[in-house]
Amino acid sequence: MTAKRKVCVVVTARPSYSRIRTALEAIRDHEGLELQLILAASALLDRYGTVLKVVEKEGFRVDRTVYMVLEGESLVTSAKTTGLGIVELATAFNDLKPDVVVTIADRYETIATSIAASYMNIPLAHVQGGEVTGSIDEKTRHANTKLADIHLVSCDAARERVIRMGEDPHMVFMTGCPSIDLAEEALSQPQPVADLLKRYTGVGALVDATAPYMVVMQHPVTTEYASARKQMSDTLEAVHASGHQTFWFWPNVDAGSDGASGAIRNFRERNPDNRIHFFKNMAPLDFLSLLIHSKGIVGNSSVAIRECSYLGVPAINIGSRQNRRDRGRNITDVPHEVQAIGSAIDAMWNGAGRLRDLIYGDGTAGRKIAEVLATAPLRIAKTLTY
Repeated sequence: MTAKRKVCVVVTARPSYSRIRTALEAIRDHEGLELQLILAASALLDRYGTVLKVVEKEGFRVDRTVYMVLEGESLVTSAKTTGLGIVELATAFNDLKPDVVVTIADRYETIATSIAASYMNIPLAHVQGGEVTGSIDEKTRHANTKLADIHLVSCDAARERVIRMGEDPHMVFMTGCPSIDLAEEALSQPQPVADLLKRYTGVGALVDATAPYMVVMQHPVTTEYASARKQMSDTLEAVHASGHQTFWFWPNVDAGSDGASGAIRNFRERNPDNRIHFFKNMAPLDFLSLLIHSKGIVGNSSVAIRECSYLGVPAINIGSRQNRRDRGRNITDVPHEVQAIGSAIDAMWNGAGRLRDLIYGDGTAGRKIAEVLATAPLRIAKTLTY
């Protein structure tokens, strides 16, 4: 009997789990694969909405936890966190001895996964390579691509970019994005908002589950981290001025997070009459249900570009964080300006109809990824096509 391939997936942040969850299920259930799961970095931190309890509740065994985030949320701590991650992940890989390691997307912690695996001669698979955003995340994404041996891309344009970067076309697989699998699942049977609000408390204004609302998810822009507080304040002002009921999700751990979080705390102190309710985190399917029932999403999260494009949820994308990313007709791009954000919110709130696009897959990415990992040749040496 042929031994199962040991596939080690490293989840380093809250959004990474939703990006890979259906692939985790498909890998776990595949007869030719054995899933090894490492949770690391901000995925373990309560202040950013730890996913550890969610992962375990949804039936996954966590094989290793890797604490690697240094306090400070600055450029220096980001770099040092990456270095610490290389050290700790190398130990985890040495213990688990996987046949292939999977790294996800573009966060700075993901490059630690790629470097550790590559220098240990462990074949590396990269999910969501070839996409462009225009920030430091894009550099990290492309660096992951050059270190990877297997490329699991989300759209046709991304596949073309990876091949143009010199990667072997036979090792670039257009699987779609696993988060679209979840979007399809949520769309088929969305959870009622009232049920969601019973499961998640959060803080802030009381909410009416029967009334219209919007969702906000805004993160610091690492190349503009010194402006994170001002950018968050502008969005808070525009949302508050709109007068609409809002569910706001806490920013992630990127450089500038302290400034962004400080802006939220200051706003809440100065505006006790606001209509905003704040959450740290939700399970992926629950969060998507919240989006489906909403008037739309505001901010700069890639969920607006990916899942909301598939769901047809209107999205206001603020600033440069998602610059140049392939997007659907649901997106309205605006600068970090209070008036521009406010005008876009008014248009979104009064808009009719929802435009859906299938840029990032058809809801079968998880199964496709598992099949590639079970059958693709696991080789380190690559034939480059410069």
